[in-house]
Amino acid sequence: MQVVLICGSPRVNGNTAQVIDACARVIEAQGIKAKVISLADKKIESCIACRACGKTGYCVLNDGANEIIDEIRNSQGLIVGSPVYFGTARGDVMSLMQRIGMVSRSNDKFLNNMVGGPIAVARRGGHTATIQEMLMFFLINGMFVPGSTYWNMVFGKDCGDAAKDEEGMETAENFAANVAFLINKINA
Repeated sequence: MQVVLICGSPRVNGNTAQVIDACARVIEAQGIKAKVISLADKKIESCIACRACGKTGYCVLNDGANEIIDEIRNSQGLIVGSPVYFGTARGDVMSLMQRIGMVSRSNDKFLNNMVGGPIAVARRGGHTATIQEMLMFFLINGMFVPGSTYWNMVFGKDCGDAAKDEEGMETAENFAANVAFLINKINA
């Protein structure tokens, strides 16, 4: 069993990466493999609505999204973490999610019955709008989204600040534990 955790930060060791890494450790402690994928070294493009993925099962754009899709197809869980930019998720994060959803919905619906959800990391605000924006992807694709002790949001401006947000980190880690718990229950 595996959970793919996508880090949507352009910073390799930024706050979002630190939150995602903490979630990965929690998932692995539950006996499930955690595969962290960073978008920091990728230039993800927006969907061009060509609909070729409905015929081939893959996106025609060659930017690394198909390799991510393959990892997700072979997983039971998906967590997507994004920094908040101007009150929303980063554009490339949403572009990737939309393309993953389009490939899934146009083919074998590999996201259906998968477990996961979003995490938002920001300096001051925009967390809930970002979570709501990202949550639509999980729900429209028939995924199970477990809760936590609060919304999946962590505060942090400078690198390392997220780790100082004890409540936010605890919430994200509880969410990751609930993702792993549900996957283990479903596969028992």
